[in-house]
Amino acid sequence: VLVEITGWQGLFWIDAGVAVLCMVLTFITVTESRDPNRPRSIDYAGTVLVALTLAPFILAVSKGGAWGWFSLATLACFAVAVASGFAFVAVERRVAVPMLDLALLRNRVLVGATIAILIGAGTINGLMYLLSLYFQDPSTLGFSPLQAGLATLPATVGLVVIAPLVPKLAARFGGRQVIGVGFAVTTAGFAIVGFVQPSWRYLAFLLPLIAIAVGMGMSNGPASSAATASVSAEQVGAASGVSNMARYVGAAVATALAATIYATVTANRTAAGKTASEALSAGLALASWVMAAFSFAGVLMALVMARHRAAKGTVHDSAAAAAAHTHTLPTSATLVVARVVRDE
Repeated sequence: VLVEITGWQGLFWIDAGVAVLCMVLTFITVTESRDPNRPRSIDYAGTVLVALTLAPFILAVSKGGAWGWFSLATLACFAVAVASGFAFVAVERRVAVPMLDLALLRNRVLVGATIAILIGAGTINGLMYLLSLYFQDPSTLGFSPLQAGLATLPATVGLVVIAPLVPKLAARFGGRQVIGVGFAVTTAGFAIVGFVQPSWRYLAFLLPLIAIAVGMGMSNGPASSAATASVSAEQVGAASGVSNMARYVGAAVATALAATIYATVTANRTAAGKTASEALSAGLALASWVMAAFSFAGVLMALVMARHRAAKGTVHDSAAAAAAHTHTLPTSATLVVARVVRDE
């Protein structure tokens, strides 16, 4: 939408202005907090190794179709990512203040909730990216950037509408059950898009778009609450950091994977003599089926995820956790449960 209104240069200036405004507001309004008992060292090695793990992996997923999945460049990127991942684990075991406390990974609830967050954020970001491209292509719907942006608003509406209902559902049926049902609804939405045809108009995408958003809202809220409620009060920040990292990694990897599938299938179908609309529909369909498979894996994960004590906080806390699809919030509800777990 902003590209349509301001152009690319205008968008960059808007981003820069927002960044400066955030820095100023942070400086004025956020008070300094320190832990006098925590060492002041920074895990520089861990930071570099995380970058060396994720960057080559995402590059290989993005370029694998063009380079060839068994080409030297692709295999080299995967090798660097794997080697850096093992080196990261080795470093985190030895540094005084690790960027990631590996002991957290022994917590089944935290790991399960983090995987749920990764799947939810990854699949919906991947699909939204592809739908934006699909809606704007002249061979399909031919929307302008403004129209394509407005066309995705029903997903936001679905997420906002379901958020206040998630705490009541989780309290009545249990967090795992709500997460599983949420992923099932999301899977159904992706599956519907998987049957896309060149003749589809926008209204055909409306129901699956809302279903995907509603399903994500149902899975994200209990998963976010579980991520921080399953650890002690001292570990809430670290647990939130782990799940937030998973959110961004999932979005980056799934978007790269979906874009690669979309571009590869479209190119192959075009080379086989299909029309542009048929090729684009085939690319979107296969990418949607892959996202559906990931979402169904979320259903299976919810079935085996360990139980955790339900959070006993305010409705506003729970609704905030359900609606915050970009962050894991350590609310008062999660802190109450964290104190109970610590005392036990």
